[in-house]
Amino acid sequence: MKAYFIPFWLRLTIVISVVCVVIGGVLAAYRVYMRPTVLTVAVGSLDGETNKIASLLAGHIAASSTASVHLKIINEPDILAAANGFREGKAGLAVVRADTENLPKARTVAQVARAAAVIVTPAGSNYTKFRELSGKTIGVVGAEINSGLVTALSNEYDTARLKIAFKNISINDARQAIISNEVAALLMVLPIARRYIAYIDKIFQNDSDLAPNILSIDGAEAIANTERAYNVFVVPQGSLQGSPQIPPDNRITLATNVYLVARDDLDPDLVANLTREIMIAKRDLGIEQPALAQIIAPELDSAAYIPVHPGAAEYYNNTQRDWLDKYANWIFLLPIIFGIGATTFAATWKFLEFENDRFQETLMATNYHLPRKIRSATSEIELQQIEEEIDSLLHAHLTHARPGRESDSNMLLLHSAAQRLDNLIHHQRSRIVMGGSM
Repeated sequence: MKAYFIPFWLRLTIVISVVCVVIGGVLAAYRVYMRPTVLTVAVGSLDGETNKIASLLAGHIAASSTASVHLKIINEPDILAAANGFREGKAGLAVVRADTENLPKARTVAQVARAAAVIVTPAGSNYTKFRELSGKTIGVVGAEINSGLVTALSNEYDTARLKIAFKNISINDARQAIISNEVAALLMVLPIARRYIAYIDKIFQNDSDLAPNILSIDGAEAIANTERAYNVFVVPQGSLQGSPQIPPDNRITLATNVYLVARDDLDPDLVANLTREIMIAKRDLGIEQPALAQIIAPELDSAAYIPVHPGAAEYYNNTQRDWLDKYANWIFLLPIIFGIGATTFAATWKFLEFENDRFQETLMATNYHLPRKIRSATSEIELQQIEEEIDSLLHAHLTHARPGRESDSNMLLLHSAAQRLDNLIHHQRSRIVMGGSM
């Protein structure tokens, strides 16, 4: 159906409706595009400190007007529960230890801490090395999360031959287990930081001036070569503070890294933006929150135990795509889109032209209404009035028609219609004359 068969008011309504829908769609798409993406991160620790730091980090990112990604914290009771939540798909990110098993989809975003394996014996004990605990029981604080470490120690030292046993001990029962000699030592994996050192002091506090003893894992290098989740770590002399110094000299042990990991299917640009926001938060809050100062880049080598996420690697290697690379396709498509828009605008303008209405009215009058009036005319006066009406109609149309805009086909139709009307008038006049003579 041609445009000029549709009333102008209906055409205008259609165009306005289409424009409103397009504008509404564009605004909705812009709002969705600009709305920050919310990522869930599973966090857990025995003392809840990691959860607090994560909440502080999420709040700082949310307060930034330029952040394109926000964090939603899922609080878990411990770091193992956080890893399980990540594994089950409940969170897109999680804070996990490198020695956590069965995380094939994990990719590192940042190293948030380093946890050292500390074997502590009560004050006054003469043990200095792990193997000297032959025939003793070692209490493991968090046996489930530390099962990999226990297995590594058992394989390296053949603990079955040395008759060294491991027993799961909760953090709340650790002091009583030491006092009652239920265990001869405690194995804990924790960051070497003042807050966590306080746990050791609380468990091993006594009335004497003697300090608890830190044991060396002299097979640490061999274990680290076999188990890539661990690396050799030296507990420096006096690093646990106290008087006398704890430890009295350097102790060799094992450590594992604590990472913020993301699922491997997360968009690289999204993870790169998250990494940038984390590093900005570290810069802004690192002084008042020393725990954030420990955040560093993870191992970027392709042979890393847990591979780095491509988006995080882009940020650390400063290889993020610039504006031109990211929107090159849009730059290429914009001229095409503008061309389509211009064509649509021209078609819409043509669709709304008033001349089509005038031409339709003229055509309807000359082909339908006026011929009927001519055939029903019974006198010369009526025919003269019809001729004047035709002249006025054609004059009005030709007066309002703009030069160069009126199509040749329209003018040809009008010419044919006018000639037909002239023939009808001539024929009807002849009939009137003949009827009068009879």
